Amino acid sequence: MFCLHTKSILSPFSLRTFIKHLPRNKLTPFNFNREALISTTSLKFSHFETLDSQQKDQISIYVDSLLQWNQKMNLTAVTERSEVMERHIEDSLAILPSINEFYESHCGCSRGSLNLVDVGSGAGLPGLILAIACPSWNFTLLESLNKRCLFLEHAISVAGVTNAQVVRDRAEIAGQKLEYRESFDVAIARAVAELRVLAEYCLPLVRVGGLFVAAKGHDPQEEVKNAERAIKLLGASVVDQQLVESHSPYGQRTAIICVKDHPTPRRYPREPGTPAKIPL
Repeated sequence: MFCLHTKSILSPFSLRTFIKHLPRNKLTPFNFNREALISTTSLKFSHFETLDSQQKDQISIYVDSLLQWNQKMNLTAVTERSEVMERHIEDSLAILPSINEFYESHCGCSRGSLNLVDVGSGAGLPGLILAIACPSWNFTLLESLNKRCLFLEHAISVAGVTNAQVVRDRAEIAGQKLEYRESFDVAIARAVAELRVLAEYCLPLVRVGGLFVAAKGHDPQEEVKNAERAIKLLGASVVDQQLVESHSPYGQRTAIICVKDHPTPRRYPREPGTPAKIPL
């Protein structure tokens, strides 16, 4: 069922050192109230409710960890459990149908055991949540900040997620490494950068015939238009803009679906910082 054990590339900053600075009076690890959590998720179209009991428990532990660690580091602006469920968990799960549909229809092979990378994973959204929902898929959580990597390692460990690994690196560097370049079936990203920048971060990591899925806002038309040249230059094409359920203020988001048609030219991605400063 599970295929990949966790590993990471982290700096000497230790998890033990970080944890000892967390607020001790509030840190009661993982004594979560599953019933209270589930009561906050009685949403009309709740993706959370489609998970089995073990997966719900894993997400419960993740939410506890996120709220606890957020007291000491900036993981999310959301501080209420119900908001975490609506704005983070549900939004992360909402892109899963798009991945399923378009991988089967455009990539010409089974989605039984996919290799995915979450670029700029941050607090593990959406990558870690999707890893819990899809235990037969393998996930790489690519994150450049050491403290966030420590949180991801912690959350993976305590939630018992065995199909995810954490890699501490910049996307511009990872995309030039042979072990990662054009090695993933799907690259996903949520709230990282504008699309033409995000394309340069993600598409070099995607194999020819794979997908790049970007979770964007309710009206990304201008952003997509501005990114068309960059996406084509990097070897891909936009195949759809699919509306997905969301608990954002507009009630919906858009999943931008790109298929990798050709290899990415070797010069991309450019040096760290260049894609954001000088977008394609």
